[in-house]
Amino acid sequence: MIRPAVHIRPMTETKAEPPMRVGIVPVTPLQQNCSLIWCTKTMRGALVDPGGDLEQLKAAVAKCGVTIEKLLVTHGHLDHCGQTGILAKELGVPIEGPHEEDRFWIAQLDDDGKRWGMEAKTFEPDRWLQDGDKVTVGELELDVIHCPGHTPGHVVFFHAPSRFAMVGDVLFAGSIGRTDFPRGNHQQLVDSITQKLWPLGEDVTFVPGHGPTSTFGAERKVNAYVSDYVLS
Repeated sequence: MIRPAVHIRPMTETKAEPPMRVGIVPVTPLQQNCSLIWCTKTMRGALVDPGGDLEQLKAAVAKCGVTIEKLLVTHGHLDHCGQTGILAKELGVPIEGPHEEDRFWIAQLDDDGKRWGMEAKTFEPDRWLQDGDKVTVGELELDVIHCPGHTPGHVVFFHAPSRFAMVGDVLFAGSIGRTDFPRGNHQQLVDSITQKLWPLGEDVTFVPGHGPTSTFGAERKVNAYVSDYVLS
């Protein structure tokens, strides 16, 4: 089942078709938010964090009439990318992301799958991403922001014209990512959020790795871990 994520709007409000549309497909037993994004002009798209339930993902893509041209990965945890390599091979498309600091997570996907009772397969991304890189989807261009803390190689994808970000497990509605995994770092995560995400603007809507969407402005007001009040 695919559900609309948010209303993606142009920078100036008009009745014209927005440049990008997004839908969320929760996958795996952990209900990880896989985002289907596409360029409305070309109907070419990408799946962000296709961690599992591949038949469900392919059905959502077909329902929306989108041609997938690549797979994007925010970080190397099982629920976010365990079956990304399988899907890439099946569709014949490249994988972009995450940052290479998450190589060790991707290298242990086979073992993590057995540990969690989930299908997973190690893969090699076609392109490791760096802070400041750009990724394209159709005629869309998204900024890559390296946001370590939850994992050392975590990246965020930001489409500035739509004021929209896919933040993986960096930030949630009312919470932040865990930092008790190997090479997690709480202060680094807080710094990533406050120094790299907040400057993008309070009006930015984001899809987290789990749970409902929110805005950076809302989280700055009420988030129990990174609100302006808590950090003041």
